[in-house]
Parts: sequence; C-alpha cells; structure tokens
Amino acid sequence: MNEEIEFILDTAKEAMNHAMKHLEKEFVSIRAGKATPAMLSTVMVEYYGSQTPLSQVANINTPDARTISIQPWEKSMLTEIEKAIMIANLGFNPMNNGDMIMINVPPLTEERRLSLVKQAKAIAEDAKVGVRNARKEANNDLKKLDISEDLMSNSEDDIQELTNSFVKMADEKFHVKEKEIMTI
Repeated sequence: MNEEIEFILDTAKEAMNHAMKHLEKEFVSIRAGKATPAMLSTVMVEYYGSQTPLSQVANINTPDARTISIQPWEKSMLTEIEKAIMIANLGFNPMNNGDMIMINVPPLTEERRLSLVKQAKAIAEDAKVGVRNARKEANNDLKKLDISEDLMSNSEDDIQELTNSFVKMADEKFHVKEKEIMTI
C-alpha cells in the first residue's frame, strides 16, 4: 500500500518540478537590461516550409551588453529572419546590413521595467497554479486508495508540505527576477 502512496508523491513532485522548469524557461525570455541570445529563444523562422527555431538557422551573439548580432548560415535567410523577429513582437528593431542582422537593445524605461515585473509575476502565479493542480491531482489519487484515515491524513500533510516548498521556490525565483529587472 505504501508503494502506491510513494508513487503518488513522486508523481506530484515530478509535476511540480515541471512547473518550476517551465517558470525558469519563461523567465529567461524576459529581458532585464542586458542583451542575451536567449531573448530570441522564442523566435521561429520559416525555413524550407517549416517553422524552425532561430538558433538552428543562424549564429546568435552578443558583441556587447546592448547589441545582439545574428549571422545566418545562408544569406538568403536574412529577410526571413528579420520578418520572424518582427512577428515575434519582442520590441526589437532588426537592422539588416546585407551580411548579418544587428539588434540594438534599448535601455529599459521605468515604465517598461514595471511592465516586465508584472509579466514575471503573472508567470510565477501560473507556475504556482501548476503546483497547486499537482497537489489537487495527488490528493484525488489518494482518495481512490483504500487506506486508514491516519495514513490518508499523513499523506495529505506530505503533499501539502511539498506544495508549500514549491510555492516558496516560485516566489523566490520571482523575487530574484524582479530584482534583476529593476536593477539599472
């Protein structure tokens, strides 16, 4: 019987870890002043009829803290890449010089910083909802088992403890991101 409870707890923990990984991935795409290749991680380029991540059709570098350079492996991709960056709506204005695309990352205004903090908070809240959903699922799975009330209560407490630690982790990750965004 304990193996079933163990399995439910492991499954819940795995789902909560997945929510945290998703949170981290989403936070990477929120820029915080300094240019990074990860800012373009969501850009998909039309490449021979299929949507392909930008990183698979070009080299993406940051020669300095305010510039991103994109060197396509095929020159014919320059306009497609430029178009894809505009479609991604990241607030960047790509400049095509015939060889490569340069993006000047403007410094963030106070208003933009606050907007990014709001966006980060919403992403953190989504992660916490994912964690709570995993808790709910685990508790529902527990109720299907034929176990004593004491064992049920202890297992529910374990799940709640797990939930609390992951919610706290999401909050901590948000506060780190918030500080990063607000630091000029």
